Amino acid sequence: MMIEIKNLKFRYEKQPDLFTGLTLSEKAGSIVGLLGKNGAGKSTLLKLITGLLAAPDGTLTIMGETPIKRHPAFLEEVYFIPEEYDLPPVKISEFVKANALFYPRFDREKLRKILTDFELNANSRLSKLSYGQRKKFLIAFALSTNCKLLVLDEPTNGLDIPSKSVFRRVVASSLGEDQLVIISTHQVKDVENLIDKILVIDQGQIIFSQNLWDISGKYAFATVPYLEKTNCLYHEVAPGGFKIIKPAEKSRTEVDIELLFNAAINGVKLN
Repeated sequence: MMIEIKNLKFRYEKQPDLFTGLTLSEKAGSIVGLLGKNGAGKSTLLKLITGLLAAPDGTLTIMGETPIKRHPAFLEEVYFIPEEYDLPPVKISEFVKANALFYPRFDREKLRKILTDFELNANSRLSKLSYGQRKKFLIAFALSTNCKLLVLDEPTNGLDIPSKSVFRRVVASSLGEDQLVIISTHQVKDVENLIDKILVIDQGQIIFSQNLWDISGKYAFATVPYLEKTNCLYHEVAPGGFKIIKPAEKSRTEVDIELLFNAAINGVKLN
């Protein structure tokens, strides 16, 4: 198991409990979308998983390792892109030369291709790049490490529309079956054609955990002019009528992740 969390408890000093017995298991081979309201603890969970915070109670192991111990064997298999970050005022090529050696499977040819896709020059100085360009470089570097666990916190923030499209393409094409990617985001539309599993965190617990194939087999997503006779499980007002979730019919429909998230947060039982 890539991630094994049991009865995790965590709180910041002088703050109420953030996690109260959180439990989660994840295998390799998928791209997981971690969703939750502001303050639900998404970024904190990512920091616990990557060893930047210690969990005082419960069990937390990643690839059999305790993250906070930060053993070299653990660190060379995990890459974390936080929402806020600082980069040194060096050229991209200099950053790569100094940092790639920490990752045994670093692929320089993959990096070259992704930099080209993102229209970045290896001789560019990081301090001269825009926020979005620096974010693209970090994504390119992370994918090129070939780490077994990639953790991305709001990776599409700062990217323009064409770059978001490139982001989805390079992530989908750069991963192996032994890797797990966790993407925490509020920008659901940016990743809805990329992720294959959804986790929703709320009030210190994982309240929803399913892959999209199973969801599309259980539920149908549609827009209807009226609610009568729709057998709907959840609905929201939308242009032209209502967006609804209802039991699945013969043909599968595309999963509306934003609608699904709102249903879960509002207590609709969809598991």
